[in-house]
Parts: sequence; structure tokens; C-alpha cells
Amino acid sequence: MKASVLLIALMSAGIALAGPPAPKKEGIESQGYTWNAQEGEKIEALRLKGDKVAGEEAYEVCGACHLPSGAGRPDGTFPQLAGQHTTVLIKQMADIRAGLRDNPTMYPFAVTLTDPQELADVSAYIEGLCIPPDHGKYEGADAAIQVAKGKELYEKQCLECHGKNGEGDKAKFYPVIAGQHYKYLLRQMTEIRDGHRRNANPDMVKVIKPYTDDQLVAISAYQASLKMPGAMCPPKAAAK
Repeated sequence: MKASVLLIALMSAGIALAGPPAPKKEGIESQGYTWNAQEGEKIEALRLKGDKVAGEEAYEVCGACHLPSGAGRPDGTFPQLAGQHTTVLIKQMADIRAGLRDNPTMYPFAVTLTDPQELADVSAYIEGLCIPPDHGKYEGADAAIQVAKGKELYEKQCLECHGKNGEGDKAKFYPVIAGQHYKYLLRQMTEIRDGHRRNANPDMVKVIKPYTDDQLVAISAYQASLKMPGAMCPPKAAAK
């Protein structure tokens, strides 16, 4: 049995992977923190051309949580990955492997990727997946009101980096947020605002630091409504 298949079987059975704890690297809480420092295996992976065929095989272990489609979970426990920029994927995986981003659930799986080439391969494969249009959205009775409030806030302070349609910016390592789950977006923005996302961009922290919980709900509701033209999966054919 291949290692990746074994890991999926263990995950499906609810068996935690035993191993050494993740390392701890100083992040935004330290005075010397530099966001997205150009160093380590991240730089090596960014310079390499990813092989999508090899990446598909490497992605098998990721699919246990993020699903084969890259859709993640609507409850926000696991983010939607499909269509994400390779730069963002490589950075986040490298940060988790280095202990700069705390993710004890993902760490045992992230370290199964053997080298920078495999980081590049799996990222190229994920980036090539179409973005599922059906994902977790804000479902409150006041959804229309929240989306409208969020749109105003988003266009005022978020659009410049994340784009009109949530397309992000590959060259600047700004993530695609179109198709992302509402609950995941809300959790990440709350953690960034409150200083718990240790690999956060200080510029983003400054933007959302003043936001109330209600404002973060509205922004997340709007972001979860965004769709990227040409990148979304085609609608499923209606049942005959």
C-alpha cells in the first residue's frame, strides 16, 4: 500500500497520526517578523516547474480532508483549495512545515511531501482544478443584508488586494477567495484580527484590526458569494 493511500485510510478511520510535534518558528508576534520572507524550501519550490501528473498522485493524501475535487468542507473545517494560486499554496504549506503557521491537523500530512519539487507538483495540480460553485455560504435570514454590507466594506478596503471577483494576486501571494467557504473565511479573518494567525500579513492585520465581529460576518458573507469567471466548475447538468 502506498504511503499516501495508507494515510488516507488512517484518516478515514479517525486514527490520529502519531509523530513529533510541529516545530515553532517566530511569527508576527515577534519584532523581527518579516511577512513572506524569501527563504528556505519555499524559494526552491517557487523556482521549480510543477508537474501536474506527479502532483495528482501527491494530492491523494490531501484529498482525505480537502476532497478529491479540492472543495474542502462547507462547515469550514477544511478550506476549498481548487484554483488557488501556486504561490499561495507553496507559501502556506512551507509555513506549516516550518512551524510559522500553526495547524496541528494538517502538519502530519504536510510533512509527507518529500521535497520542494513535490510542493511545486501538488500546488500545480491544485491550481489547475476548477473552483466548485457550490460551497458554504452565509445562510442567515438576513443574508441579503449581510452580503450588501459586506460588499461595501470589501470594495472599500479588500478589493485592491483580492480583486473584484476574489481572484487575488498570484505575484503578490494574495489568495483567491472566490469559492471559499463562509465559515472558513470568518474564522481566518477573526484569527488574523486577533493575532492568532502567526504568518499573517501585517498590512492585512492593520486593515481588519478595527473591524467588529458583525463586520467580519458581513465581509465573509460577501466574499463567499464571489465567483471567478472562467475558473468556476461548469454547472452540473440537470437530472433528466
